[in-house]
Amino acid sequence: MSSGAAVRVAAPVPDRAGTGFKPEHFEAILADRPNLGFFEIHAENYMGEGGPPHRRLEALRALYPLSLHGVGLSIGSPGALDQEHLKRLANLNELYEPGLFSEHLAWSSHNEGFLNDLLPLPYTVETLARVCEHIDETQNAVGRRMLLENPSTYVLFAESTIEETDFLARIVKRTGCGLLLDVNNIVVSATNHGYDPKAYLSRFPIEHVGEIHLAGYAEAEDDAGRRLLIDAHDSPVRSEVWALYADAIALRGSVPTLIEWDNDVPDWPTLFGEVRRADRAMANAAALRAAKERRRAV
Repeated sequence: MSSGAAVRVAAPVPDRAGTGFKPEHFEAILADRPNLGFFEIHAENYMGEGGPPHRRLEALRALYPLSLHGVGLSIGSPGALDQEHLKRLANLNELYEPGLFSEHLAWSSHNEGFLNDLLPLPYTVETLARVCEHIDETQNAVGRRMLLENPSTYVLFAESTIEETDFLARIVKRTGCGLLLDVNNIVVSATNHGYDPKAYLSRFPIEHVGEIHLAGYAEAEDDAGRRLLIDAHDSPVRSEVWALYADAIALRGSVPTLIEWDNDVPDWPTLFGEVRRADRAMANAAALRAAKERRRAV
């Protein structure tokens, strides 16, 4: 952004549901102007210079708040953060002033190699220090608070000495970052590792959650024939994810909630239907809280 350009103030993301922006939906969005809280964009899709992607995003930014979600910074990498990638993230934050900015608790690069997967990391004192250092560096570079997303996992590390929820709480305490609670990731990981998703949620540092993600998973079997869930983002949100979401907003209250559907993307009316369902869930939770408050006041 040039020194003579007007500074654009971030549009706050309301405590409502939104979804990821897909270019194939652009014309329908402009024509219908749907009533939803926000759109999320993946930072890596807009790191090029100008062109149709940025023209579409400018038009979208004029109508809706944005959430900027990074998938390639590799916060959990044992090596240094990619400084060019970090600069591009900072530029996008400056250019579009998203109301929320988030990244993953994962790693996806090593030396000069970049992987297509968001890979897990062991929860140790050493890993904690490295992740906190990278978050501090990121927040300083972009000049704002970041939300960190809990991962979906398929393996556990024998060397882990810290429970995941405690690991996240310690990160928040050290860095001042917030958390992005991915409810689908809880269900995926809990099923894959055989623990209770509600028990995990009860230990989650819910007071630091600034955004929630919902998505659909795919099902498979592992080598032993056990049920294996995959965080595929290719289908509607499943019933058990909706149920755990209701528990989460009962604990936290309404927060910006994203419907993630990144593969086998449906038409706009189908995707918007999922957004409206999340809005209804938040409204129902708010009504229940209000009713409880009235009963306590009597």
